[in-house]
This record gives sequence, C-alpha cells and structure tokens, in this order.
Amino acid sequence: MPDYIELHCHSNFSLLDGASHPEDLVTHAAESGMTALALTDHDAVYGAVRFIQAAQAHGIQPILGTELTLEGEASPAGKIRYHLTLLVENEVGWANLCWLISRSRHNAPKGQALLPPGELADHTEGLVALSGCRQGQIATALLRKDRAAALAATCHYRDLFGPGRFWIELQHHLLPDDDALVDGLVGLARHLGVGYVATNNVHYATRADQQLQDILVCISRQIRLDEAGPFLRPNSEFYLKPGWRMAPLFATYPEALVNTRRIAERCHFELRYGLQDLPQFPTPPGWDALAYLQRLCHNAIPARYPTPTSRLRQQLAHELAVIEQAGLANYFLIVWDIVRFAGQNGIRCQGRGSAANSLVAYLLGITPIDPLAHKLVFERFLPGAHAGERGILPDIDIDFQADRREEVIQYVYQRYGPEHTAMACTMVTFRSRSAWRDVGKTLGLPPDLMRQAARALNTPTITDSRASPSAESRKPTAGKGLAANGQQSAIARPAKLPDEDSLGTLLSLCRQLEGFPRHLGIHNGGMVITGSPLAERVPTEPATMPERVVVQWDKAALETAGLVKIDLLGLRMLSAITEAVEIIYRSTKEQVDLGRLAFDDPAVYEMIASADTIGVFQVESRAQAQILPRLQPRRFEDLIVAISLIRPGPIQGNMVHPYLRRRLGVEPVTYPHPSLKPALAETLGVILFQEQVLKVARDLAGFTPGLGEQLRRALGGKRGEQAVEGFWSAFLEGAQARGVPEPVAEAVFSQLKAFGGYSFPKSHAAAFAVLVYQSAWLKRYYPAAFYTALLNNQPMGFWSPAVLVGDARRHEVRILPVDIHHSRAKCEVEKGGIRLGLDYVQGLGEASIARLEEARETQAFIGLADFCQRTQLPRRVIENLILVGAMDAWRIPRRKLLWELGKLRYQEEELDLLFPDDDVEFPPLSQAEAMAAEHDLLGLSAGDHVMTLHRPWLLRQGILGS
Repeated sequence: MPDYIELHCHSNFSLLDGASHPEDLVTHAAESGMTALALTDHDAVYGAVRFIQAAQAHGIQPILGTELTLEGEASPAGKIRYHLTLLVENEVGWANLCWLISRSRHNAPKGQALLPPGELADHTEGLVALSGCRQGQIATALLRKDRAAALAATCHYRDLFGPGRFWIELQHHLLPDDDALVDGLVGLARHLGVGYVATNNVHYATRADQQLQDILVCISRQIRLDEAGPFLRPNSEFYLKPGWRMAPLFATYPEALVNTRRIAERCHFELRYGLQDLPQFPTPPGWDALAYLQRLCHNAIPARYPTPTSRLRQQLAHELAVIEQAGLANYFLIVWDIVRFAGQNGIRCQGRGSAANSLVAYLLGITPIDPLAHKLVFERFLPGAHAGERGILPDIDIDFQADRREEVIQYVYQRYGPEHTAMACTMVTFRSRSAWRDVGKTLGLPPDLMRQAARALNTPTITDSRASPSAESRKPTAGKGLAANGQQSAIARPAKLPDEDSLGTLLSLCRQLEGFPRHLGIHNGGMVITGSPLAERVPTEPATMPERVVVQWDKAALETAGLVKIDLLGLRMLSAITEAVEIIYRSTKEQVDLGRLAFDDPAVYEMIASADTIGVFQVESRAQAQILPRLQPRRFEDLIVAISLIRPGPIQGNMVHPYLRRRLGVEPVTYPHPSLKPALAETLGVILFQEQVLKVARDLAGFTPGLGEQLRRALGGKRGEQAVEGFWSAFLEGAQARGVPEPVAEAVFSQLKAFGGYSFPKSHAAAFAVLVYQSAWLKRYYPAAFYTALLNNQPMGFWSPAVLVGDARRHEVRILPVDIHHSRAKCEVEKGGIRLGLDYVQGLGEASIARLEEARETQAFIGLADFCQRTQLPRRVIENLILVGAMDAWRIPRRKLLWELGKLRYQEEELDLLFPDDDVEFPPLSQAEAMAAEHDLLGLSAGDHVMTLHRPWLLRQGILGS
C-alpha cells in the first residue's frame, strides 16, 4: 500500500462544512492503514483535543493545524480571501498558530476569520505551510492563467517560512482542469526549488457522507438544496482516501505521496499545559506562594476553630503537603484573591462543588463548609495528587450573587489583563428539533409541516453537549428516531408528509446531524487565566456578548489539555438572600448576620419537614414536597441528604425509597459487602453522594483515589457507557484480589453504572444546604422581606411569581397592588406587607419607570390628564397601568379611565380633549375580569386567589378549603 498521510482534513468542527466527527475520521484513517493524520479545520482548533484523544486510542500520530483564511487584494466584489494550510511542528509553532487564528478571528465579524495582510510574517516559526486548496493564492492565480502572480506568491511564502517548511499542495478530485492545475503547480515548484505534496482536502470520512456535507453548506448559507449548486462541492471525491486510492491520481508524481510522510515526521507537538500556565500571584516580599498560603491558613485557624485539635493540624499539614507536591499554592491564592475582592466589596459568594472537601478552602473563606465536621473526603477534590498518579486539575466553582457577578469578572480582567483572561466556550450542537428544522428548510419542506413535526419532538431544540454519536448510530436508517446515541426518540409522524422517500431522507440526515457542533457559545462563568498571553496557548475569538472573548475550547477540552478554568457563577438565590437582609435593615433597622446562624433552629426544621418550602432554595419542588414529610429533616446533615436524594442518579439507581424505608425503620440496613460499611454507613447502605463512588471503588476493588475519580468522571461523562466499561476489568480483578465474590462485584458495579454521574458530591450538597437553611430561616422569621426579595430576583426557582404571592398570603403577608403614587421600580416592604413594583407591569421599562418617578417627586398626580401630561408615557403603557389597578386611588372605575384616555390626544407636552365630557356610564369590571387583566399584565394578582371565584360552587360539592 502506498505510504500516504492525509495532511489536509476537516472535521465537523469546521462548523457547517466538515461532515464527520474527529473520531470517525481517525477510525477511518486507522482502517486505511495511516499511521498519522492531520486535522486542519477552518481557522479553529475546536476539535483538537477530541482528535488527539481519538488518535491516541488508535495508535495514530495526531498532527494539529488549521486552514487559515488570509485577506488578499480588493476586488469589485470585495476582499479576496485565500486559504493556507498550516501544520504544527513544535511548541513555538503551536503558539504561532494560536496567535494567527486569534488575530484572524478578531479581525472579522463573529463566526468569521480573516488574517490581515502582513501579519503572517512574524509568526511562521515552528509551522509547516501547504499552499492550500483551489482557494489558495497560488492555485487561484494559476486558474486565472496568471503565472506571474503565482510565481510571486510562491516566492513570498517560501521566503516567509524558509527552506523545507513551505510546500506546494496538490489536489486531484477528478475535475476537468485538475490535471492541468497539478501539472502547473508541480512545474512551479520545480522551477523555484519548492517541494510538493498531495492532499485531498477532506471534508468527510466516507463517500456516503457527501450528502450530509451538502446539507451543512445549505444550512450555513440559509438556502435550499435546489439553490445551492454554485456553493456545493462538485462531486463526492472529498473523502478520506487511503493511499491506494490516491496513488493513481498522482501516478506521474509519486513523490507527492512520499512527501506526506516526510512532513508528518516533522510534526510531533504534544499538548501539555498545567498549573504553571497560571499567572503568578503577587505575594509580599520574601514570601513564595506556598509560604504565603500556609501563613493565610494558620492565621485563619482562630476564627474558624477556637480550640484547634490535633486532627485539624494533621489534616491541614496533609493538604498543604499535597498542594505543595501538586504545585497548587499559586492556584489557591488566585482563587482566594477573587473571593477576598468579593468580600471586601460586599458581594455575597460561596464556593461549592468538590472544593468544599478542602480544609484549606474553608480556612481561606472560599467555601462555607467545615470538611472536618461533615467528614468530607479531600481526595474527591484532589484525587491522585499525593500518590504520583496522573493529576486531575482542581475544580473550584464559586457562586456570586447574580446581580453583581459582573463586578467580579471585571476585577479579574483588570487584575490580569485582557490578553491573559477569557471565558471558556460552549459548543452548541444540533438536537432533534434543530436538526429537523434546519434540514427541513434545506429540503424545501413546507413550514406548516415542519412546525407540526417539531411540536411532536420531545427533546430540546439545541443543547450544549460534547456527545459524539458512534459511527453505527449515525448510519442512515429511515423511519428511526433522532436520538444521538442510536436509541429511538419520540417523534410523531407528520400526517401530511409528501412521500415515504422524503421521510426517509429527512430522518436519515437528521440522525446523522445530531450531536454535530453548530456554533460557538459562551460558558456561564468559566474563566481561563494564563501568565503568558492566552492567544499563545489556545486561540481566542469574540463572543456574542459585547466585550467578551472566548477561548476555542470548552470545559472538557480545557481540562484534558491541562488549562485551569475558574468558574465564577451567578446565583440568583444569593442575590435574593442579600436583598432580603438589606430589606430587613431598611424596614426594621435590624442587622441580620446569616453567617452566624447555628443551623439548629427547631422551628426552621419543622417548617421544612412540613414541606412548607415554596421559595426555599433547592427543596421547593413537588418532588421535594413529597419527600420532606417522610424524611423529617431535623439537623443540617438531613438537609444535605434531602438535596442529594432528588437527583437523577439516586432515582435511576433505585436508591431513594430504600433510603427512606431504612430511615423510617421499615427496612433493615444492609450492605452489598461488609467492606462497604465504612463507606455507606452514613447513608444507611445506599449510595447518595459522588464521594461514595471513590470510597466504594477503594474499599471493594482497591482503586486508588485517582483511579476512583476517573471512574466517577466516566460515570458522569456524556459518552460514559463506553468509558465506564473500560474500568470493569480492573474493578473485577481488584475485587477478586480482596476476596469479594464475582456476583457481588458485578452487582455493585451495576449499581454504580445506574447511579451514574447525575448526583451531587456531598460537599456540593453541603454548600447548597447552607443556602437552604438561610433561605428557610428568612422565610420563617422575615417572610415579607423574603418574598419581596424573591419577587425582585425573578426568574428563579421552581415556582412562578403568582405562586410566590399566593404563598405569601398564606403566611399572612399582605400583597399591596401596583400604585402610581407608592410603588417603586422594585417590590418593597410597606407596612409589613409587600408593595408590588412598577417593573412587574408589562411594557413599563426602566426609562418609563424613571420618568414616572421623576414626575411624581414634585407632587402627586391629581388625575389622568395630569399623569399623561407630566409623564408623556405611551398610551399602551398607561392602559396597562389602568388595567392593573395602579390608578385605583382616584376611585374612578377602570373602564371609565380607559374611556377618558381614549379622549386625550398627545400634542408635545399639551393634551387636547378630542370631544367634550359626556355622561357615558360603564359597568365596573367584575372581580373575574379585573383578576384576568392583572394576570395578563402582571403575571399575578394582588387580590384573592382565582379559586375564590369558585368557592361557593366547591363548597356545594363538598370540597373544603384550607
């Protein structure tokens, strides 16, 4: 078989152009006998990490690169764009590639790339350049019969890249002029002493994928397939061909195939980042990062532990030793500094997730949870770091009150500089509805039909996912569902589909398209910070959000590559809690310090145990309302359990009801094996927390902390089934070595698989339990402030504002209607009740509210005409204010006010009466009509619950009220 390596290959991370997953390309390359493969997606390295992982799994050398878009000379049609293929030789080349991609992305509109002229010159070291496809500058010149321009361009690139690092790229796709173009390119190369190499400009793995690639091009250009002729590739030759298929195409120039190996042998770059890429935190003179971290921890002990114990000192020494060995001291200081900034500026925050397992994090104020008191496992946070195993990067998630998170993000930008800071991206992928919608448009199917079918799909339109369907699941199969994992999803067959062939084609294309990346999004709060310029580590590009930059890797890719991400997340409940405390002070002058709560108030637990939890963080759902009366939480640990029980993992692992039965004494506490009692005793023999996966794997199968964490992550992975199976043999062998019967080991492993990753770590649940207790305490003792804060921080939680208002009434909190004289922009506590805010009125935005408040500062409004003249609000907004009762204080019926409004005509700041006063009488709005208007325009009603309208009938039917 001819020795051939494909050096120009696009995956589906050439968004809406490449038609194969990186894994499928690698698999096909391996089957074709290739020992290396290059990935050269358009102006991006989105798929680089997945590509490397797949290549390593198949024993193939991964070559990273890109097809870069260069800005050429201007033409009447606009700027000419040229393609140039770049391959990475070494670390310097990778840094230059990242810089070039970043520069090209920031020089073009969102989603596009264009490298300005001249900016290639200083960033060619460590890169091998191929002249590109038919859109390359040299090929374009030859196709235009402009040999002089082709010569000039070849000399230009040869001089830029230097000897042996610029090659003329030959491609043959059986097009009429391919022979002449290849001959011309080879002649040019020989004339100037430049090497030449064959590639196939691959856009899909197999010939059968051409149809999907055509569809992607149409989606990208938003055109129908029958209109797309000029934009589609002319045939199906752009697949990943083995050497024996390439050899006949270049029989005249066999060296073109041999040179692919020569180039591949130059490219041996490996992605290896880590904590050393973080900026150095500025410590006081004479202190290194570790010594300063130790000082901070020891200084915090008196406040956290008034009577230090030997256990405390041992655990702190252990954690600091692990941190020193893993090189994490600088990382902890950076996170501590961010939390310190928030605290100094009154921004409520707290860390959650596995970081709460760390005593160091607790002493630094990063998390509110004492890991010693709650028996948390430090190895869940830093598995393997102390045992010489493959390090797993720490992951500290910090929640900030949502309304002030931006201040924290801006602090990080300012502290480390925009060149060193960016957000992680998310890759928005096709799902059933989005695939159905886009493919249907491309095939020209009627919009009514597509809407009818879309409503029948029960999966989200677009979700963020890295899931890659297997090659088997992507085989075209007419009539099957659209599930990315090959399982059938619920699709109701449209009644008016034109014909069976159309249905088969549509479903086949949609199934293939599911899981494909569609466009780039921005992570909710994941920030990447580097000491070196970030654009030399991973390419960056503008985000849709103004003044935001994202890196080209998502959370999983960053973690795999070793780049540390710090999650700065916004949590509305923190905003609500903060506002409730402020409201309490404004209305009562009481200083409430929630940080001093002891988590031991029986009245608070009684309220939670009775499922009186509407509005309470994490325990307000219907499922929680059913569980809490059975669970009867009476202490903080019970709140941790309550949060963790109602999760998909425990539910699908059939762990909820066994736990409750054992807690109630209905069922005895048992363990799958005696060795698991230490790991599962606190949860009565069932698995509820992620940490217990590590403990079970350790105690039953002898897994190290690092291996146990890898198993846990595989359980939670989006392609977890295959990854989990890879641990089965090691688990079984380890269990047998400890004398565990094989059926027991199999049963436990099956339970772990069912448990999956859809669960909380105990540390995460403990951090959330703090907010459960604080929000419940506020509801119990300051309900008016609590509900007011919730109403001001919508949307959040499980229930709508209407339900919150109803629950407030049940707790004897009066709800005062919107009033143009008394309501402020937000809801406020007024005379022990809640005055609804102006911002709840539909159509009344910030500018309108500001005008209303400014107008009433001088004097109260004396009537409708006075209000209209002084506020100049749009007529529709005033109608809404009338209908919600905001002008009821004038004691004029709402219909009458609407009639008067209709008689007024706006003339700049004057009002004209269109016709004289009249004696028209209107029937007042009924209670039902007024209530309906309020629900339409406010989303709630300040009056009674709607069921009060039906209470007489209900009583006659024997249905009792509360």
